[in-house]
Amino acid sequence: MPRRLLALALLLAANGASAADDLPLPAPLRDADFMAVSAAEAKLGHLLFYDPILSGNRNIACATCHHPTLGTSDGLALGMGEGGLGLGPARVVDPANPPEEFIPRNAPALFNLGAHEITALFHDGRIEKDPSRPHGFRTPMGADMETGFSGVLSAQTMFPVLSPSEMAGHVHENDIAKAVRSGRITGPGGAWDLIARRVAETKGYPALFAAAYPDIRQGRAIHFTDISNAIAGFMAAEWRADNAPFDAYLRGDKTALSAEALAGMQLFYGELGCASCHSGALLTDHSFHAMGVPQLGPGKHADFENHRRDLGRMRVTGQASDAYAFRTPSLRNVTATAPYGHTGAYAELRSFLQAHSAPRAALQAFTGDGVKLAALTDHLEDALYPLTIKEDRAALLAAIEVEDRPLSESDLTALMAFLESLTDSGAITGTLGIPVAVPSGLPLDK
Repeated sequence: MPRRLLALALLLAANGASAADDLPLPAPLRDADFMAVSAAEAKLGHLLFYDPILSGNRNIACATCHHPTLGTSDGLALGMGEGGLGLGPARVVDPANPPEEFIPRNAPALFNLGAHEITALFHDGRIEKDPSRPHGFRTPMGADMETGFSGVLSAQTMFPVLSPSEMAGHVHENDIAKAVRSGRITGPGGAWDLIARRVAETKGYPALFAAAYPDIRQGRAIHFTDISNAIAGFMAAEWRADNAPFDAYLRGDKTALSAEALAGMQLFYGELGCASCHSGALLTDHSFHAMGVPQLGPGKHADFENHRRDLGRMRVTGQASDAYAFRTPSLRNVTATAPYGHTGAYAELRSFLQAHSAPRAALQAFTGDGVKLAALTDHLEDALYPLTIKEDRAALLAAIEVEDRPLSESDLTALMAFLESLTDSGAITGTLGIPVAVPSGLPLDK
């Protein structure tokens, strides 16, 4: 153990946890901090989450990009939905139906998304709770947003099923993709209605919906919002993560953390100031910051835009001050959710921590070596757009909010030990696990 870390660890061990008692630690999580989910709703959502029936071509499920064996993500820097074959790092381009481009951002992990404190989702927060709106949310759908979504976790499901690159497929391939392309999303014959009808006509599902939702049992038709609410309930229950060593420590077990983890916690909440953004029990301030993570891939741009840069939160707010700002991720189970950054630009957590502490130097030095991408064909080589154009890199550098402060190896070792103490291994596995089969009979990603 490095000398500085050894000294701090010995001090903490000698004084129990007294050296950490004055740190601004959060209160422990409680049942009341999370949405309530019935067993029937979780059972229904479990099957829907793994069932490819929700995708236009019946070949991609939510689990394709959010799999428990890959930390509820996909293990890739940039995911590949439509046009891909296989799971996670083994996913390859389908030569018979290649995708047009990679999905522009890293697939986020799904831990603790049922917590009440979460009021915005996606890297740019484009789904936000907004009680002033009739449907309760601020979304890119605007006034066309339907009512009936149980919360932001449910509402976020509307995006992947509408995305040609993620689940909908391309316009010539299926009825859902055609509805999306023509702008028919809501109402009879819209994309959501088509998905709901598919599910309602699949043997096995109607009884499960009736068990989960009493008004369906009384004769109401199944809506897309019922599908999304069930999936949200399943995710909230399956991947609640509040049983890590850190949680035991917060609940009073001062022996739950190793000396190295205590040393890392001291740095995290003390001199390094990590908790200024990674605050609270979920270790996120739910805000947006420009930290200079390199861009890979096609960027998040509208069809009419000819640039390839991802402006992050600015795309939602229109405010120049939000350029290149992205949502602070929760650090729960962070050691299991590689790769790191909103583009997955860093394959290893330790290297990401070093880059995160000195983002200007890291951005200047970034080459893309080690980035985990799905296996490419020549068709996709041109779809990679590392942010290397001088004016773009200069703008990203100028937006960074923090000063470069490179971490020592001993600091990195201590921080890694603390971050490991945030791991709730039971939550990674989940309670229900991967189903043996789904009502549609379609093959599962396992």
